[in-house]
Amino acid sequence: QVHLRESGGGLVQPGGSLRLSCAASGFSIGRASMRWHRQAPGKQRESVANITSGGSADYADSVKGRFTVSRDWRTNTVYLQMDNLKPEDTAKYYCSVRYATRDYWGQGTQVIVSS
Repeated sequence: QVHLRESGGGLVQPGGSLRLSCAASGFSIGRASMRWHRQAPGKQRESVANITSGGSADYADSVKGRFTVSRDWRTNTVYLQMDNLKPEDTAKYYCSVRYATRDYWGQGTQVIVSS
């Protein structure tokens, strides 16, 4: 059974950093592309980062140069390192995977960037 669980959110000041984790079970992260998304109140969900099964990553323009996606095969976990955070990065962050023709999502983790 595929399961995703995000963690690592919290309150951080502008310019600070956070690292989000997405712990996966029921499949190997090396066999699927994984995505990070975010949704702020009153706004549409936005895809911010993607890492393919081959390890290639791409990012939304809004986070390029500040966010880095990576993965740890030993723990079957995908990470989103977020640096130089801005108030507009405040949102609930989710990871997702398309596996065996279905989309799976975690429950999300809240990030608040505020002084």
